[in-house]
Amino acid sequence: MTAPLRSGDPVVVNVALGARAYDIIIGRGLLSSLGTRIAALRPKARVAIVTDNNVAKLYLDMAEAALGAAGIDTTRVIVPEGEKSKSFRVFERVCESLIADRIERGDIVVALGGGVVGDLAGFAAAVVRRGLDVVQVPTTLLAQVDSSVGGKTGINSQHGKNLIGAFHQPILVVADTALLDTLPKREFRSGYAEVVKYGLIGDAAFFAWLEVNWRDVFAGGAAREHAIAVSCRAKAGTVARDERETGERALLNLGHTFGHALEAVTGFSERLLHGEGVALGMTLAFAFSARRGLLPAEEADRVSNHLAAAGLPNRLSSIPGELPDADRLMELMAQDKKVKRGKLALILARGIGASFVAPDVDQDEVRAFLAEKLAER
Repeated sequence: MTAPLRSGDPVVVNVALGARAYDIIIGRGLLSSLGTRIAALRPKARVAIVTDNNVAKLYLDMAEAALGAAGIDTTRVIVPEGEKSKSFRVFERVCESLIADRIERGDIVVALGGGVVGDLAGFAAAVVRRGLDVVQVPTTLLAQVDSSVGGKTGINSQHGKNLIGAFHQPILVVADTALLDTLPKREFRSGYAEVVKYGLIGDAAFFAWLEVNWRDVFAGGAAREHAIAVSCRAKAGTVARDERETGERALLNLGHTFGHALEAVTGFSERLLHGEGVALGMTLAFAFSARRGLLPAEEADRVSNHLAAAGLPNRLSSIPGELPDADRLMELMAQDKKVKRGKLALILARGIGASFVAPDVDQDEVRAFLAEKLAER
């Protein structure tokens, strides 16, 4: 997965789902082509753009202009930025807005934003009028390499993250890498954790490439587009083989069981961004794997050191403020979607690029491990 870098023509990655297959288009300056791409897919469709306050200031006018130039009538729904918009209250508002604006079957919802907007708008599209087409236009690195691809949509519950939702595949993903130029550095680093994840799951060569080239990925240009394309190809292949997460797709949750619990105890707030929680979760997953003798401690250290070098948290002490005890973290982990009949499954590893699903992990062993890590704070 370390093919020669190229810059110029957009990269097209197909998500092969038969009659529901769709393309991920990756490249700079693609937002201006949004109207022609949608018109080619759904002639005469109207479009409702769902976005947040921050993205609206930067890119909403550009998106509307691109759609208008293609003769597409648009309406807009703007929600507050941040994880708290993945709530019943905001979800209801989006759904009611789509209905009030007479968005019909055959029309399109465009999710213009990061993972929160993509999940929220995608879920609304899944249920309004029993299903509307959705086009994802991700504006963050995390969304471009992960949440915009694969059809997972949803909102959060008071019991945990992403517990209410639906599988609803987009008909197109337009990943304009120029939109990442305005992304705050912390948000970009957060998304980079999901890029690293693909190397750790099943591509040791890609992880080694990132160790050498991560600064170039952060700087932009061909290295950034290469990293995004490799990540999207990895996810597209996994989704095509296991759309509903009955097997292999669970590997994409490496770091997420730990990470989601940490996000929940920090109130889904600026204390811990999603990608930062994933970085900590991957560090914990590899440390736990080493503790179980599945891989050498040096391999776990290599993961931790790379994440730290890129500016991501790799210790629980990195989280500001107090954290609850291991029992509370275990309660939240027990709500994870990978728990089956009360048995905790974790994504562990036998090495970098060799992750696997470990069903029925001993919860007392995990609790003791977490207590030890919390004590290190």
